Amino acid sequence: MIDQQHDDTPEYSGPSKSQLKREMHALQELGKRMLDLSNDQLSTLPISDTLRHAIEESRRIRQNEARRRHLQYIGKIIRQEDDPEAVQRAIDAFDSGSEEHTRRHHLAERWRDRMIAEGDSAAGEFLGYCPGADMQHLRNLVRNARKDVEKQKNTGQARKLFRYLRECVDEAEA
Repeated sequence: MIDQQHDDTPEYSGPSKSQLKREMHALQELGKRMLDLSNDQLSTLPISDTLRHAIEESRRIRQNEARRRHLQYIGKIIRQEDDPEAVQRAIDAFDSGSEEHTRRHHLAERWRDRMIAEGDSAAGEFLGYCPGADMQHLRNLVRNARKDVEKQKNTGQARKLFRYLRECVDEAEA
C-alpha cells in the first residue's frame, strides 16, 4: 500500500517574490502617472486624503533618489487603498489612447446623436444614466444643437452638447 500523505508535490505558498515585486513596480508606475495629472484631474480620482497629500508632496521633491523613495511610499499607500483598480481605470480615462477613454468618448457621441435626433425623450433617458446632470441646461444644449441641424449651420452647439455629456459620463463612471 502506498502512503499518499508524503506526496512530493510542493504546497502553494502564495505569489512568488518576483510576482510581488512586479506588482509593487506596477503600483509605483501608477503613482508616477498620478504625478503627471493636473490638480483638477487628481481631484476627481477616488483616492484617500493620505494618497492625495503624498502625491502633492512628491511634486515638490526634486532630488532623484528622494523622489524614487517617495514613489515607493506612494506605491505602498496605493496598495492600502480600497480599490486600486478603480484608481487605474480613472487614470486610464484621462489617457487619450486608452480603451476606457475611447469607450467614454463613443458613449457621449451616441448620447449626443440620440438627443439631436430624438430630443427631450433621449435627454430624459440620459438623466436615468447620469442623475447628476442639470436637466434645464441639458435641454437648452439639445435645443440649440437641434436648431443648428435644422438650419444646416455649424455654430458649435453640437460640440458644446458633447462636452457637457462627456463631463456627465466621466462623473457618473468615476
